[in-house]
Order: sequence, then C-alpha cells, then structure tokens
Amino acid sequence: MKSIELLAPGPMMPLVIDRLGEAFTLHRLWEVADKEAFIREKGEKIRGLLVGGHARIDEAFLKPLPNVEIIANFGVGYDSVDAKHAGEKGIVVTNTPDVLTEEVADTCLGLLLMTVRELPQAERWLRAGNWTGKGPYPLTHTTLRGAKVGIIGLGRIGKAIARRLEAFDVAISYHNRRPVAGVPYAYHASLADLASAVDILVSVAPGGPDTFHMIDADVFRALGPKGIFINIGRGSAVDEPAMVEALKNGTIRSAGLDVFEHEPKVPAELMAMENVVLLPHVGSGTHHTRDLMGGLLVDNVKSWFAGKGPLTPVAETPWPR
Repeated sequence: MKSIELLAPGPMMPLVIDRLGEAFTLHRLWEVADKEAFIREKGEKIRGLLVGGHARIDEAFLKPLPNVEIIANFGVGYDSVDAKHAGEKGIVVTNTPDVLTEEVADTCLGLLLMTVRELPQAERWLRAGNWTGKGPYPLTHTTLRGAKVGIIGLGRIGKAIARRLEAFDVAISYHNRRPVAGVPYAYHASLADLASAVDILVSVAPGGPDTFHMIDADVFRALGPKGIFINIGRGSAVDEPAMVEALKNGTIRSAGLDVFEHEPKVPAELMAMENVVLLPHVGSGTHHTRDLMGGLLVDNVKSWFAGKGPLTPVAETPWPR
C-alpha cells in the first residue's frame, strides 16, 4: 500500500505514525516549512487524512485535496471535521467510539466527586499547612446522599456514567434529542426542565453546530444556587461567559470542568475561582485507552484501503453501519 499517500495535518501519537507509516506513504504536514507549496504539489495525490482536532477540516481545507477518500479522526468527538460536507462529497469519516467509553466515565465520576466534596480544595488546605494552623477543612455544603443527577447526552458514555452513578443510589434523569429505549431513567424533553429537576447536571454533549452554547444562562438559572455543573463532553456546548457569570454571582454553586470552549485557553476568571475544579481535558488520557484509540484509527484506514469499508463510520458518512 506504499503507493497510497496519507496526510497528517498535525502531530499524531507515535503508534499511529509508526503503523501507518509502515504500510503507506505518510506525510507530516506539521513538519513542512512551506505548507501551501506542499499542498499545491502533493494535494491531488493525498487519499486519506489523519486528524485529531489540530485543524478545521472543512470545504476550504479539502478543496485542494480532491482525491481524499477517508478522514480518520482520533477521538469519539469529531466536531473539527465538517462531516456533513465530507459525506456530500462521498468522503468517509471515521472516529474512535467505544474504546474510550469506560475511561471517560471513570474520569467523570472522579471529577464529580472532587467537585461535590471539594477534594482539591481540601488538599490545597492541607498542603498550605492550614490543618495545623487553622484546624480542619470546613464542612462541605454538598453531598451525593439523596442527590438528583441529570445527564445531558445519554449515549455510550452517558450510559456508562449512569451505571456508575447507580452504585451511589442517586436519582438519575437525562435529556436527549429523543428518549432512549430500554433505560430506567426519567426523560426530560427540555434541557431547562432537566436542570430544574436535579442537583447535579452532567454534560456529555458532543460539539458541533447543533449543540453550540445549548447550555446557557437559562439552564444555569434553572439549575439554581445549590446546583453543581460537570462537563466531560465538549466545551463548545456551554456558553462559557454565561457559566462564569453564574459561578461568580451564585446562580450555581460550583462546577467541575474537563473541557473548555477555546482549549487549551482557560478563562482567567475560572482559574481564580475556588468553587471550580479544572482538569486539562484528560477524560481518556491513559496510555491504555489512547493506544486503543490509535489502534482503531489505524484499523479504519487499513480496512478502507483493503476494500473492506470503514469499521466505525460517523453518522454523516454515507456508509451502512
């Protein structure tokens, strides 16, 4: 398959580069000094793209690459790829679902517990010498005892989070575009209705135009002054300035965030807040899970060029699942 040329616009994990570099001719665009000249020279030869959120893969990016057949995305979220346009052009887009589900769900529960019980703040208290100087850390206002938890997005990861939450004996409800068959959790057709019915609101919402800023000031007002917001989905689904204001003025009590609207930039106001727990988008961040994700990306590309079709095409891709 060395005659088949692939392009990686940005850095990819070594596993992906090594395995696909052995089987195909792989170009690393991020290492090229004159990228525009490279695209003019090689654009028509590129048949596959390997992407991981480094660049926006849209109509303008694809125009000088007329023979691209597959866009292999590293991650379950693929909002940096205009999959609708790709589908209209007959280009297959794949992602890496399932293999990261359990890891992200674990991280979500850890983030939720950290936020509810103020565990990072308590650790800072101890490290600052306050336990001996000022006494025990103050009692926290919140607990999971008797809590009601709402999940925005009951897909693979949302269901895995819900299964874990069942062990804490909390009431679980959710919001989706439509009800999910076969689950025992209460469904809310309105996001604001879900927020008003729970104590803790967990977002697993994907990115993209359909979810952009769907979690806004109205949702935070509905969640209320005792409410806790957790985001393990995509930062773009949240109106970040509205969330900052809600945290500043007590519209909601606290937040635990693994994702942000303009990563890796995090608003300075959030960084300064003591009622917020911040993580640097580490939901799937273990060698074990990232290797599985990279392996699935590689398998998608190899399967496609072997004539077997994609293994995990996204919804917008014109390919039967």
